[in-house]
Amino acid sequence: MHQTPDHWPVTPVTIDSNNTEIKKSVMCGTIVVNTPQLPDAEQYTSWKVYVADVKESFDGAAFLENAQPLTAERFEQIENHLYQLVQIESFPQEFTALKSGKRLPPDSRLLQLDPIYDAESDLIRVGGRLQRAESLNTGVKHPILLDPQHVITKLIIRDQDEKLLHYGQERILAEIRRRFWILRGREAIRRHQRQCSTCQKWRSNPRTQKMSDLPPPRLRLFKPPFFSTGVDCFGPMHVKVGRRSEKRWGLIFKCMTTRAVHLDILRSMDSDAFLMAFRRFASLRGKPYELISDQGSNFRGAKTELQEALASMEPDLAEQLARHKVRFVFNPPHAPHFGGVWEREIKSVKYGLRVALGDQTVTEPVLRTILAEVAGILNSKPLAYVSSDVRDVDPVTPNILLIGRHDASLPQVVYPADELLSRRRWRHSQVLADHFWVHFVKYYLPDMQLRTKWQKERQNLKMNDVVMIVDPQLLRAQWPVGRVTKTYPGTDGCVRTATVSVKDKEYTRPITRLIPLPECADDDK
Repeated sequence: MHQTPDHWPVTPVTIDSNNTEIKKSVMCGTIVVNTPQLPDAEQYTSWKVYVADVKESFDGAAFLENAQPLTAERFEQIENHLYQLVQIESFPQEFTALKSGKRLPPDSRLLQLDPIYDAESDLIRVGGRLQRAESLNTGVKHPILLDPQHVITKLIIRDQDEKLLHYGQERILAEIRRRFWILRGREAIRRHQRQCSTCQKWRSNPRTQKMSDLPPPRLRLFKPPFFSTGVDCFGPMHVKVGRRSEKRWGLIFKCMTTRAVHLDILRSMDSDAFLMAFRRFASLRGKPYELISDQGSNFRGAKTELQEALASMEPDLAEQLARHKVRFVFNPPHAPHFGGVWEREIKSVKYGLRVALGDQTVTEPVLRTILAEVAGILNSKPLAYVSSDVRDVDPVTPNILLIGRHDASLPQVVYPADELLSRRRWRHSQVLADHFWVHFVKYYLPDMQLRTKWQKERQNLKMNDVVMIVDPQLLRAQWPVGRVTKTYPGTDGCVRTATVSVKDKEYTRPITRLIPLPECADDDK
């Protein structure tokens, strides 16, 4: 090897005489262009931050001191590269066909937009029918086509939503179409707004759940009236006491099964006044098996006063009523639809008082008399459909069980003095009770089968879900936001009540007072 090539040995030549065909050698080569690895757009929540990181990837982290400044031209160049990336990944066949001057495939999603290829920016744009509009710039006449499912498109929608302060979808769509044409743009914007915590905070409504089955108190058949009783307060009402005016509150006892009504007056909102009213009620109607209340959280007038009074009464009432072997059951706070049976009757009572009294203030005896007459009218109200056919039986009313006849104005059966203790009187009362329950089960109970609303089962709230508590006393911007710490599923597995933790405080609310919010990112406030 140290000598000149003349002294090197000669390579022997071997010729295979048997091979009549010798293949020619072919050199295969490929050119590889190193492109920088772009950041994962799934990890970003800001379009501007993502573009800045893409620029850094292009310039190289080792040459940051010599990197090009982020000018408007440089920013537009990087953005066009990202738009091109979206189109290549979303419309590969269309991009290749348009770039080579060929027609689009017949099943392409872009046919209606008549797309064109912009060689200057290397992008697909909308061809459309506005090419002769001289007053419009090129970006408006030929917006850039984007796919709604691409993550970069979602970043653009989010950026525009934040710039426009989370306005409605039409405003955001109009602004986006000044430069981009997103396929099914309205749907894409709505999808984003459903995931945006700020949009949901200002626009979302409370969640509802499928209407539950009737609770046991509504179905205690063949029990005496007021066996299961709902109780509520309403008011205040003003009465004359000498020359001054004082407040009085109405108290309604509603039989959960037979729909019978008993009205009374409270002189003050304390446990003693309520217990005396309960003793008067039990003396007239009999001791109930259970009392159901909504904690006074749904009152229209003097709401705060009633709520605080009943909240302070709760422990004492539960203890006192327990001695009488009466269960005291409370509905969740701020859930008037849990006590819709008596809430509807309160509306009827107020209507009767408004018709009878108008705007005048009367004495307490007059008010008590009017309340008794209103209760008699409500107890005479038919429970089922009233037929116009004379051959149909009389409609069933609560008064059949309470006073033995349909209406208090009708005369009652008179028995001779020697038959007051006979079987005829007992048999007459038993026949009336049987008449009530037979017609109750036959004509009234089937109408309770229907679910007039809330017919679909919704997704249940879960532990650690972020929710906003609806508070009508505050502005929406001040509604508290917290996490669900406990749920209360019903017998059908549907959650209709939950406990929410807000700043070390817990609130039990129905789902109609809770607005679910999407999870916020770490950099969101």
